[in-house]
Amino acid sequence: MPTPDVSISGIGVFVPETVSIEHAVAQGWYPAEDVELHQLAGAAVAGDLPAPEMALRAARAALDRGGLRAADLDLLLYATSWHQGPDGWQPQYYLQRHLEAGELLAVEVRQGCNGMLSALDLAAGYLRRDGAGPRSALVVAADNFGTPLMDRWRMGPGYVCGDAASAVVLTTGRDDGFARLLSARSVAVPEAEEMHRAGEPLFPPGPTVGLPLDFSARNAAYRREALAGPDGTVALARIHMRTMQLVEDCLKEAGVGLADITRVAYMNYSREIVEQRCMAALGLPMSRSTWDFGRALGHLGPSDQVVSLEHLMSTGELAPGAHFLMLGVGPGVTLSCAVLRIDAPAPWRG
Repeated sequence: MPTPDVSISGIGVFVPETVSIEHAVAQGWYPAEDVELHQLAGAAVAGDLPAPEMALRAARAALDRGGLRAADLDLLLYATSWHQGPDGWQPQYYLQRHLEAGELLAVEVRQGCNGMLSALDLAAGYLRRDGAGPRSALVVAADNFGTPLMDRWRMGPGYVCGDAASAVVLTTGRDDGFARLLSARSVAVPEAEEMHRAGEPLFPPGPTVGLPLDFSARNAAYRREALAGPDGTVALARIHMRTMQLVEDCLKEAGVGLADITRVAYMNYSREIVEQRCMAALGLPMSRSTWDFGRALGHLGPSDQVVSLEHLMSTGELAPGAHFLMLGVGPGVTLSCAVLRIDAPAPWRG
């Protein structure tokens, strides 16, 4: 969806202290043989700080930087990929209450690693639905993976999981944003639905019987079973094809080409994954990726791309006129892309 009238007025992040990959190896948490192979440097670890509390800190920073009051918001979307608190409880209302955001619509977006990008797409559409006057939305993402059913150091092939929260304030009808959301799109590749559940029954759900989340084991099961026939190979090929088509469509809607893209934020995965699945596929050098920054934080669930954006804005690496492309993949399989244009330096830099 083209969204040139949607501005980014505020952005906030909360990233806890990191644990180095060397320490993880010394403790026996991370395989020593994977250090050189994947070139990861560490993971952000929040300890026992709840994800909703991290989300609250990021949200307050985004609102403060955007010069908005929570009471003036029209929408709150909270993206998650892991458990947030007591079962049966909704984390978005924790923010709604503690931000004093009033009675606005608040919704949890359960889109896994693609949650933030999907939420940006949804929020932009919501803000533009009637075109009447200034409107604003707060999009938040947060996860703390340090739980008994998660091994952050061995959960998936080619990445480790880090804890973080990120928040973005989107506005329409205002001229004080530092960036424009030029385009946001998401598509699904349902043929690959089995990829993130292979080897496990649908019922009873794993967490209800104490089954740990292990994407490495599921990936191995998928390759043994699904890829033994032609359908699995077709599904993987389709993911790549749809990813390239998605980027092309998103760039076209934004009115820019790949040559105009200053930096690209993909998932905080290993160097070979980021290079092969994203940068080389796009025909761009790794120097234009955010991999070198993200490798020290781990895969932050839905927050990878926004945390990288905040870093680049805070360091001045994205100057006015720059274009920033965010690309993600989530279970489903879902693919999401967004293109931003930087209009002003980060106001919080002073």
